[in-house]
Amino acid sequence: MPVPAENTVLVVSVDFVAIGGYASVRNHPAFKGLTIARTGQQAGMGTIVTRGRRDASRQRVSSRAGVHDMSSDPEKPTELDGDISRREFLGATGAALVVTAAAPVVGAQTPPGNGAPIRPHTAIRLTVNGNVQRVEVDDHWTLAELLRDHLRLTGTKLGCERGECGACTVLVDDKPVYSCSYLAVWVDGRTVLTVEGLTKNGKLDPLQEAFIAHDAPQCGFCTSGQLMSAKALLLHTPRPTPADVRTALAGNLCRCSNYNRIVEAVVAAGAAGSTTRTQGGGQ
Repeated sequence: MPVPAENTVLVVSVDFVAIGGYASVRNHPAFKGLTIARTGQQAGMGTIVTRGRRDASRQRVSSRAGVHDMSSDPEKPTELDGDISRREFLGATGAALVVTAAAPVVGAQTPPGNGAPIRPHTAIRLTVNGNVQRVEVDDHWTLAELLRDHLRLTGTKLGCERGECGACTVLVDDKPVYSCSYLAVWVDGRTVLTVEGLTKNGKLDPLQEAFIAHDAPQCGFCTSGQLMSAKALLLHTPRPTPADVRTALAGNLCRCSNYNRIVEAVVAAGAAGSTTRTQGGGQ
């Protein structure tokens, strides 16, 4: 929008939600003659553009104590709506924006004399595949990060990283969890079993053997998660029916669509009868 050089231009970012909504601002008498628009960059945010000389009578700062509350209904203004000036509005809004912008800066402050940011961390003790581990973890780490990046157990795969595909499934105290959305600090004092823990003394678990015999793996990316969900089922239901398997593995996606072979493999593994419960991560 071209602006004459002699005109004053003021552009202010505004949180419409915090001040009563876009319609309330647009229809408010205090902002008559201003160009008001949504930015589209963030929900509820927008800009107010004022051009030309501002009315001097509107540049005063109210001497009244307290804060003027805008009406949320432009058709029903409050008795104080007409008293608020543009300067008051912009000043209050600017202060709110400054506070909002400063919040993450405060959280990212660094300790004196140390260039590294403060990172909350916790020392935890857990048992992984039968081995006791004592690890200091950042509080924001997921269990998948701990297993893959720090304990080098990369058999656990990351697919969607949003708790939907099941590729990252591991067992925590014999129950399947999505490790991509499970915090590492939550496993303090618990037992974790990953796909690496299924193999004992170089010998595959009968469930893994059944997967091979029934051609259950295709590309293989989802296989570790399928195995862990199936293992959890067999620990609690040693001889599952095909319906049991489908229900238990409903949270594990196979993009190769080899579901029938996977179901057959799990049923066969149950019939073969190898489902000892984990004890401290062992079997």
